[in-house]
Amino acid sequence: MPGSVSGVEMRKRQAAHIEAPPQAPGQPRPNTCCLCWCGCCKCLWSEDRIERSERQTCTKMDSIEAAEEQQPSLDEALSWARSFEMMLRSLEGREVFREFLRSEYSEDNLLFWLACEELKKETDPLVVEEKSRIIYEDYVSILSPKEVSLDSRVREGINQSLTEPSNLMYEEAQFQIYTLMHRDSFPRFLNSIVYRDLLANGRRTCLDT
Repeated sequence: MPGSVSGVEMRKRQAAHIEAPPQAPGQPRPNTCCLCWCGCCKCLWSEDRIERSERQTCTKMDSIEAAEEQQPSLDEALSWARSFEMMLRSLEGREVFREFLRSEYSEDNLLFWLACEELKKETDPLVVEEKSRIIYEDYVSILSPKEVSLDSRVREGINQSLTEPSNLMYEEAQFQIYTLMHRDSFPRFLNSIVYRDLLANGRRTCLDT
């Protein structure tokens, strides 16, 4: 049949491919594709794709490690001792304080406060309703394992607000938890090994530079 390849011809081509001399080091292989008859998947396009993927993975990991290793300056860390509010407004401050609260099993106080801050920014009624419900189920409901400590008057006010939720419905509860963290947890944080180690590392960095 015209254009067809005989079995003998196919075997000759295969033998020629197998018996080809090895290539010199550093010499690129022919730019064949992965759909070649041998199905070897060793073409340059495949290798380049794998190499690009590995480089992208390494770049992402380097970025993650750099973010994890980022530390606040010594001046910033020292400023937290002067102002609880300043520490809460600092991303690094919140992370360090959260680490301390986790050691005292009171991390949920900070998470509740942060959730209330996010709710205040919402203006869409549907989003407000959804987020207020999630906050209630996560931190206010007596059935929640993460229930924060609120007095009965504040809790009752929240229960009444659930019928018509607003972005400020947790404001009084948020202030109560803020006061609890400020008066109770914050002084212990300033004397904790977490904070002392942070300051020590900051001072060592200053001396090294």
